[in-house]
Amino acid sequence: MRVLLINPFYPISETPSPPLGLAYLAAALTESGVEVKILDLVVFPYSRSMLQTLLEAFKPQMAGFTAVTMTFDSAIGVIKDIKEIDSDILTVMGGPHVSFCGRETLKDYPELDVIVIGEGEHTVVELCRAANSGQALNNINGIIYRRGTDIIYSDKRERIENLDELPLPDRSLLPLGRYRALKMPISMTTSRGCPFKCIFCVGRKMVGARVRYRNPKKIVDELAYLSTLNFHQINIADDLFTANKDHCLAVCDEIIKRDLKLTWTSFARVDTVSDDMLTRMKAAGCHAVSFGIESANPQILKTIKKGITLEQVEAAVGMCKRAGVTPYASFILGLPGETPQTIKETMDFGEKMKSLGLAFGFHLLAPFPGTEVREQSDKYGIKILTDDWSRYHANRAIVETPEVNRRMLDEIVIEWEDEYNQLLADIKQRMQKNEASDEEALQVINLERIVLIYDLMMKNEVERRGSWSHDGGPVSTEDRLKKLAARISRSSDATPEMLYSTLGQALAEGNLTYTDRNGNLRWQWVDLLE
Repeated sequence: MRVLLINPFYPISETPSPPLGLAYLAAALTESGVEVKILDLVVFPYSRSMLQTLLEAFKPQMAGFTAVTMTFDSAIGVIKDIKEIDSDILTVMGGPHVSFCGRETLKDYPELDVIVIGEGEHTVVELCRAANSGQALNNINGIIYRRGTDIIYSDKRERIENLDELPLPDRSLLPLGRYRALKMPISMTTSRGCPFKCIFCVGRKMVGARVRYRNPKKIVDELAYLSTLNFHQINIADDLFTANKDHCLAVCDEIIKRDLKLTWTSFARVDTVSDDMLTRMKAAGCHAVSFGIESANPQILKTIKKGITLEQVEAAVGMCKRAGVTPYASFILGLPGETPQTIKETMDFGEKMKSLGLAFGFHLLAPFPGTEVREQSDKYGIKILTDDWSRYHANRAIVETPEVNRRMLDEIVIEWEDEYNQLLADIKQRMQKNEASDEEALQVINLERIVLIYDLMMKNEVERRGSWSHDGGPVSTEDRLKKLAARISRSSDATPEMLYSTLGQALAEGNLTYTDRNGNLRWQWVDLLE
């Protein structure tokens, strides 16, 4: 049995990390004897011809996709291509989007055969066994599928109680080198579950209200492995790493005990942190925590069932400052009850907290399938403007409240974006005059390099321009690199000097490599890390 797992396109502006969910699925499948490949369209350019070549070479019997709402359309587009190339391939999709609108999805997209609801490690293994033996799907729990013209929901699958029984995610199949070259973080989880009831989130429904924890020693084993991959940052991607103080401290103590030198971040709530917890997290290598504050209006916080107060926010920011941990906060504009005045309250509060050391940003409300705010939009006074899933990226308005319309929300975001772009432009001007600080200059240089590397990756420039023959005599790496930069510059807006500098850094960091055999030189990105 062979399975192709596919990560659909996701904008680099969303700071993606290597797809952890697919790595967990790959490990479960491999353990059951299935041969697996992963196609990651976040860092590889997609074309139907590329897909066809891959399918003909690998010959998978099943193609599995993960998708959030904003990537659903991209995933469906690939599924349609798969079915046109080989209609016998079983197409399967999981993730929060289809878990909560499965019936409509199967009705609208006949190319999709099966939907996996919630946690998928055990489900996909059973699907493979059924597909490989020609068995019916009716005995597999946790799926939605077709039986003739009917759409069938199978029995609910119980959540995985002992997370330590799962094999560690198989990251050997992921293009880690490309993510590392793009300065993206790598992620892991220490638990599953969220006990809170925010009306704009599907986390509780996806992974359950009761938090299930991994063994701290196994967690730190994984952290130790990730530290060898030379990513600049590890993200602990639990819905709430600080949900249980004892668990959090046990992980930190194990890191400290082993004297691991790590740099990591986590998600927290302002009502679940304390001075001693943050101090211990800092000692274990945590340099930043992210809080979801959502709004500075007490009534809106009550309406969305956030369960926090502004006093708790201020206290948490103070704790972070004392511990030496950078606090980040996210706000959501366009929530139920939003008015011009509540928006001003939130923005003013953010600026006030900024002066105390808080870094903050915001998104616009996206009412994802499965959220209470979507299912009860009339109750909450929310007008949903579109079901175009590609617009559910939370950077432009897709909802309105009685007092705040789309234009007002978009203007705030656009003004914020313009201010940031102007800040970068000002730094560049001061760099030209040698007036920018080293920190400011590095910020701009790193951003430009990331944009350039991503552009090169998604246009296959290194692959297209990075092969040539020579007479076989001695050639220095510097000369090879200069020639690569010159060849790429013919079709790039970047100067040969910028290309040489950026590619040179990628080479030095082990993210770009070349082979030179019998006078045939070939450059390539490092995809799979040893």
